[in-house]
Amino acid sequence: MTTEANAILKEALKLDAIQRAELIEALFRSFETTGTEANDTAWAKEAESRIDAYQAGKLRASAADEALVRISKQ
Repeated sequence: MTTEANAILKEALKLDAIQRAELIEALFRSFETTGTEANDTAWAKEAESRIDAYQAGKLRASAADEALVRISKQ
């Protein structure tokens, strides 16, 4: 990532979870050209599935900084 992108990421990580999710959604939408409604439906279904799995103890949560470290090692 560029220095500018890293600076933006550092600031974004200061946001609460809801704000980060909204930011992710806005960034994701910036790539969309067609099929927005279908994508929204698919992502809503996926989000609900992940929430259900988390609440059932089948999925664990990670702090954003920990997740980013894992991703950068891949």
